[in-house]
Amino acid sequence: MTTTPHEKSGEPNPLHALTLDRLRRRTSMKWRTYPEDVLPLWVAEMDVPLAEPVVRAVTEAMELGDTGYPVGSAYAEALAVFAGRRWGWDGLAVERTAIVPDVMLGVVEMLKLVTGHGEAVVVSPPVYPPFHDFVRHADREPVEAPLGADARIDLDVLRKTFRRVTTGGRRAAYLLCSPHNPTGTVHTADELTAVAALAERYGVRVVADEIHAPLVVGDTRFVPYLSVPGGERGLSLMSASKAWNLPGLKAALAVAGAGAADDLARMPEEAGHGASHVGVLAHTAALRDGTPWLDALLAGLDTNRRLLAGLLAEHLPAVRYRPGDATYLAWLDCRALGLGDDPAEVFLRHGRVALNSGLPFGTGGAGHARLNLAASPEVIAEAVRRMAAAVDRADATRG
Repeated sequence: MTTTPHEKSGEPNPLHALTLDRLRRRTSMKWRTYPEDVLPLWVAEMDVPLAEPVVRAVTEAMELGDTGYPVGSAYAEALAVFAGRRWGWDGLAVERTAIVPDVMLGVVEMLKLVTGHGEAVVVSPPVYPPFHDFVRHADREPVEAPLGADARIDLDVLRKTFRRVTTGGRRAAYLLCSPHNPTGTVHTADELTAVAALAERYGVRVVADEIHAPLVVGDTRFVPYLSVPGGERGLSLMSASKAWNLPGLKAALAVAGAGAADDLARMPEEAGHGASHVGVLAHTAALRDGTPWLDALLAGLDTNRRLLAGLLAEHLPAVRYRPGDATYLAWLDCRALGLGDDPAEVFLRHGRVALNSGLPFGTGGAGHARLNLAASPEVIAEAVRRMAAAVDRADATRG
């Protein structure tokens, strides 16, 4: 039976647990890239303590000296059980999985299996910037099929793009972001089925980055791409990294649909050698025993979405914000503020708030900024106050 993400977990809201002083003791990218007077609401790290099952698993590994190389299928088994309970999907076959170091390195390996040098990989911007960067690094050509104005997949644009990139029998892939980063869009079963039909029609292989799948709020349902009719030839990358704040504990899973098992079997063994054994233990514990913590987090994120919408309406009404149904990222349309193509630079310079610039997200990113909602309500409120002040200072400078 599928559980709802807002069932009472009995866990406290993890977004309320840590003070700024405690967070500034962290040495990761989010907290050490900018000076201490900057509020960092940018890179995808959450301001939360780790779920207790994760802490226990890692602590036990340290006590045992269990820091060798990963082996076995426990991670895939935990994900299969989680997928069945959370998404009502019983089709995740453990034998069609492989451990990879992380989602983006896994994406590259999957693209190597289904495309060749110089061939096209279609992406739907505005989208996670490494989609462009990793595709180029893999010597493939990123080709944009932008989202529609409603932040959903534009099937007509996708059809035309698929047709163009496969002219002459060329191979191509579609790198699907599901749920979508940065918009928070959760693709519906009908949309994904239509994508699968287009992919089959034009011979395009779909590789789905589904790292944000556990982070869907409310009554919205995440639909695994491999579960839709026609998705059997797809390849998916999944991980507990985003939902349980584990990016420093490297581990992810490549998952093949029934029609892509032979492709995954061709992945060289060394492609999985960068995964951390301790990471695998942590991710397995999160999926197996960390759902009460996740439910508390999702409730807190839902509250933060409403808080941000209210604060923007009060202090920055010209900013357009459509709360997404997934991720802990807010995509802010700041074009009406008159701050140019990179409002994040203005917010940083004049307000000491670090957001992600929209420009690296590709077409549709100019004039936008991405804000990380996985912070305390107090930090979000202070960030919006500083952003409003930054706009006033920028206006005064121009005047």
